[in-house]
Amino acid sequence: MKLVPPTPTAKAPNERFTGDVYLNSLHNGEAPSRLVAALVRFTPGARTNWHSHPFGQTLHCTDGIGLVATRDGSVVLMRAGDTVHTPPGEEHWHGATQDNMMCHLALVEHDNGESATWREPVSDRDYASAHARR
Repeated sequence: MKLVPPTPTAKAPNERFTGDVYLNSLHNGEAPSRLVAALVRFTPGARTNWHSHPFGQTLHCTDGIGLVATRDGSVVLMRAGDTVHTPPGEEHWHGATQDNMMCHLALVEHDNGESATWREPVSDRDYASAHARR
């Protein structure tokens, strides 16, 4: 057992996120572990690009109100205490609502160092549409 010191907060890369998003890495698995865990904070209106994960993703909302949306138009509104799982390969995005911050734990497994396939940004129209369907 060992105590892992906290990592510095980093601004999420603009090429994968819209708006202000901040990350704290919690765990990067070394073989045989494949677990990658991070605490992710979204300011109002901030969101990920469309993306998928080779082994799926589990999101656990710790604070605020957020959205998770898929290409087929499904939308989940998540609040503190809610957990959402996206299956392997499902293209989705997640982020804060227009008027609230949102923080979640993001849990994925990496496949030879890759834990996500990143796609294009979520358009303002798609973001607004997800709000209307929640």
